[in-house]
Amino acid sequence: MRRWAVTMLALAGLLACRSPLASNPNALWQIVHGQCVPHAQAGGDPAPCARVDLTAGYAVLKDNSPEKPDAYLLIPTARLTGIGSKALLQPDAPDYWQDAWQARDLVAAQLGRPLPRDWVGMAINSRYGRTQDQLHIHVSCLRADVRAALARHQAAIGARWAAFPDPLAGERYEAMRIDGADLRAVAPFRLLADGIPGAREAMDGETLAVAGIVFDGGRPGFVLLADRADPARGNSGVAEELLGQTCRLGR
Repeated sequence: MRRWAVTMLALAGLLACRSPLASNPNALWQIVHGQCVPHAQAGGDPAPCARVDLTAGYAVLKDNSPEKPDAYLLIPTARLTGIGSKALLQPDAPDYWQDAWQARDLVAAQLGRPLPRDWVGMAINSRYGRTQDQLHIHVSCLRADVRAALARHQAAIGARWAAFPDPLAGERYEAMRIDGADLRAVAPFRLLADGIPGAREAMDGETLAVAGIVFDGGRPGFVLLADRADPARGNSGVAEELLGQTCRLGR
């Protein structure tokens, strides 16, 4: 068995567990920095990653957790710990969310069919809800109940952060509307930091999801969903829980 295949098997077990005591919190960085990037720089297959863009500074890796057959991870090739990394709030920060949105084509290829925009979801967990100390955005499909709730309440989602009417995956989220077909220059990290009181000072405790949506009238857009971890009451700040396996269930 090739060395990268062994690494991927180990990663699958790691990503299947969200415990903050995961044995190797640097596994993602070691894979991307130690294998995918050198392979891409050599002009060959970026394996074990599905994609490496050296210019934009990101890699896309299949999430091999058994319960996530359609999921991918968008991982910067720069060393960034997580959502609390100050570099994410700089004016010249890369558009990692746009890069993650573009990676939905890999999810569609995995399925063998087109994927409607309002089925696609992306998420990053807080420091309390992640196993890895390298920033990564989960790219998959929205849970069916989350997708239905966003469609049902889309008229209540405005251009400024406000409480979403219903709990999502058992938690209360703040929601914000974004109009447009893609996320170029949208900067969701900065919108969160600047728009929700106290977020900029404690970004490590924030969790953020971005959901594709089609607003009334057929207008393409996105819904940003943010929550703040509260470990004392059992909320680890895991927006990843808004994603599910509706890709396959909807076949």
